[in-house]
Amino acid sequence: MSATAKADARPLPDAEIVEAYLTASMIPDPDAAAAFMKPGTMITFTGGREFDHPRGPTGFNARRYRWVKKKMDRFDICPGADETVVYSMGTLYGEWIDGTPFEGNRYVDRFVVKDGQIVKMDVWNDSAERILVQRGIEA
Repeated sequence: MSATAKADARPLPDAEIVEAYLTASMIPDPDAAAAFMKPGTMITFTGGREFDHPRGPTGFNARRYRWVKKKMDRFDICPGADETVVYSMGTLYGEWIDGTPFEGNRYVDRFVVKDGQIVKMDVWNDSAERILVQRGIEA
């Protein structure tokens, strides 16, 4: 079943919405990922870069990585009165743009989910520090 079909089949718990979004974004299929977001949702990416659609981070990642995937280790769920904050934590693995493989690159993604849709996303990871180390700069 595709990520989009899964979204249409039944209401998903908030952590499953986040997991489905991340799974679609790793394909990468930014349009399928967008099905889990309220249109116009702001994604604040590493370095404070802002995007209003999953195509933004996909395009940015294409300049940094040949390919990249997330090993999702855990989800922390913080329910609120009218929204839920979901943290996805784990590590990135893949290949840098020059083809060098990597793994164990920590990430934290913070999502705000309201009424069954992601309404805000913030992204942090250690990629910048790893790039500095590759260039011989102590991070």
